[in-house]
Amino acid sequence: MEGGGGGGGRRVVVVGAGLAGLGAAQRLGGHGSLRLLEAAGRIGGRVCTRPFGTGGGTASGGGAAPGVRGAGRGARGSGVRVRRDRMGDWHPNCPLGASPEWDGRGAGGRRFLGRSGSQPELGGAGRGGARWVCRGTCGSGVLPLLGVTLSSPLLPTALGLAEMGAHWIHGPSPGNPVFRLATSYGLLGPEATREENQQVEVGGHPPLPSITYGSSGKVLSPTEVSEAHHLFDTLLDSARAFQRAGELPAPSVGQYLRGEIAQRVSALGGGREDAQRLQLAILATCLKLECCISGTHSMDLVALEPFGEYVSLPGLDCTFPGGYSSLPDCMLSALPEGTVLLNKAVRTIRWRGSFCEEGDKTRDFPVHVECEDGDAFLADHVIITVPLGFLKERHQDFFQPPLPQQKAEAIRRLGFGTNNKIFLEFEKPFWDPQQQLLEVVWEDESPLEEPSTNLEASWFKKLIGFVILQPPDQHGHVLCGFIAGKESEYMETLSDEEVLGTMTHLLRTLTGNLHLPAPRRVLRSQWHSAPYTRGSYSYVAVGSSGDDIDVLAQPLPEDPKDPRPLQLLFAGEATHRTFYSTTHGALLSGWREAERLNQLFEAHSPAPQV
Repeated sequence: MEGGGGGGGRRVVVVGAGLAGLGAAQRLGGHGSLRLLEAAGRIGGRVCTRPFGTGGGTASGGGAAPGVRGAGRGARGSGVRVRRDRMGDWHPNCPLGASPEWDGRGAGGRRFLGRSGSQPELGGAGRGGARWVCRGTCGSGVLPLLGVTLSSPLLPTALGLAEMGAHWIHGPSPGNPVFRLATSYGLLGPEATREENQQVEVGGHPPLPSITYGSSGKVLSPTEVSEAHHLFDTLLDSARAFQRAGELPAPSVGQYLRGEIAQRVSALGGGREDAQRLQLAILATCLKLECCISGTHSMDLVALEPFGEYVSLPGLDCTFPGGYSSLPDCMLSALPEGTVLLNKAVRTIRWRGSFCEEGDKTRDFPVHVECEDGDAFLADHVIITVPLGFLKERHQDFFQPPLPQQKAEAIRRLGFGTNNKIFLEFEKPFWDPQQQLLEVVWEDESPLEEPSTNLEASWFKKLIGFVILQPPDQHGHVLCGFIAGKESEYMETLSDEEVLGTMTHLLRTLTGNLHLPAPRRVLRSQWHSAPYTRGSYSYVAVGSSGDDIDVLAQPLPEDPKDPRPLQLLFAGEATHRTFYSTTHGALLSGWREAERLNQLFEAHSPAPQV
């Protein structure tokens, strides 16, 4: 039986080491003992950076990199971070993936935070005999993060990085806690922290220099593409105006948008039939993009009335030069050694009980956390930060006694979907240097017609296009495709070779170049298959509302007068009513639950002796 730390103070267990769990641990200071249990062999949850690509080894700014809002809107993506590079083996338990052979002093005596592939030979920030040291749970050496200088614009990075989950900071401005925290750690480049970039209002849809390919193998007219996008954005904005509306034109966002498009068909393309068909095809692509943004299979599943509750923060979306995982790595470094236990999957949480440690009957605990490896932890309070997808699948046997019906119903009603990425690395780019997005339009599609349900034959048609990773001197020539829904989940069942072959055929079709060289490498996320995630992020589904998010966030027991309050607390992106699906929503929710406990602890602390 693991007690979780000595002393007579309150014992707290946090389940999940994503941003919500790490954020909660970060704010829980000095009250008793704390253990953070993570099922995977790494921290970060749906923040997961992996080495990929063969560009240079140094990020020269990591500035504002406008992104598709939902393509990385939140805590999303899965897969185990690779601890191996061409140089050899990495420490399997190290949260940074740093090699223990290197000890971490850069030019000028500055210390840097080591990441996979950041050795001097690979173009990292250290040189002149600089070496990196492994830090974290492996215990082979520590670079104390407090006081580490991450000096932009020369941030250490891998040869290239692929964000399997969260991609951008959405709305990087003072109101975004992820942006503030990343800035305080020195993890962002100078462009990202420019005040004018923080003030840009993009409504979650920042523009990207792009080219749009049609399925006929030709580049579509930018004017026609822009016209359709403008119409869709206008209609989407109008879909946010039905909060607390007495009567709704449709139950879902998808049905509402299709109804509005149908009313305008005759005017599309100036009334010309061919132009009208093209406008409808582009609008169909816009709907697919919105599926990625909302993390859903279809916008018909997203409730119309609460759609406007989601809040987009100002700021031009930006990336982490050293990878998004550098943020949870920094958060981990601030915790006492041994706080986080990896590969510690929880099987059952028993609450409303009276549990004692063997040989000590003087104190009992209301919560017993049993892990799949047989270890057990007794606690006064447990903060559950697991994804909603996991709760949907496991809540009935995960909690004993079962959750109250109201909370179980909220879990059932809220939506949780899959949004995956497909990374393709090329020897040489076939796109122009100024382009940052390759959009895909299937010219025979229309939002007014039912899409094909034959996943085997048409799964790739759900792909909305490819973002070109920037800058190429860091990442190499890499495209990042986005695909949501059942098609995305079907893609997970295919082999890498099948995905690579399909992507090669797709790009040859779109460009009209049947001899286009195949990508030399492919990497894809598989969030739906991840057993402790089961998808990407949450949305408010038809039949649910923001009230369900609040119900999910409420601690248990429900009775505020219970003599043993706050036994179970709930955090994670799905528990934030206005920032669901985002990393900043996840972080805020962890802070929220930690503060809830801190207030309890302070209320029960003995008065100071005068």
